[in-house]
Amino acid sequence: MNFHLAQLNIGRILAPLDSPAMADFTGNLDRINALAESSPGFIWRLKDDANNATSIPIYDDNRIIVNMSVWNSFDELYAYVYKSMHTEFLKRRREWFEKMGELYHVLWHVPAGHLPDVAEARERLEHLRMHGETPHAFSFKKTFSVEDLLGRMA
Repeated sequence: MNFHLAQLNIGRILAPLDSPAMADFTGNLDRINALAESSPGFIWRLKDDANNATSIPIYDDNRIIVNMSVWNSFDELYAYVYKSMHTEFLKRRREWFEKMGELYHVLWHVPAGHLPDVAEARERLEHLRMHGETPHAFSFKKTFSVEDLLGRMA
């Protein structure tokens, strides 16, 4: 069985998305999403009718917005996040998002062809927060291979 890598990251916005404070963020969403979609290893991303996921709730707090995608491999996701133009916007995160007091991103392996939903992603993030890095849910800091996951399932 082949596996891919799913990722979720969330953030609590500092102001409403249609406010001047968020204009540079919202004005670049299409550009950054297009960059992701054209990056090697990209498979899928969660999106709504506006071509992003800013209106898709993951928690009851409507100031928390979500980004979720599936990639062919860890290395390809890492290259997009930390070695592409995306990095310039990542460096500006504090302009648009509150500092989170807990983990706000999670990675996990999914069977090829599986597209996770926000309930699955929320469960993975909560698992990471509660149990730390495991093959079930991990981060860029400590990754686990598909073999680690399969060994755990055996």
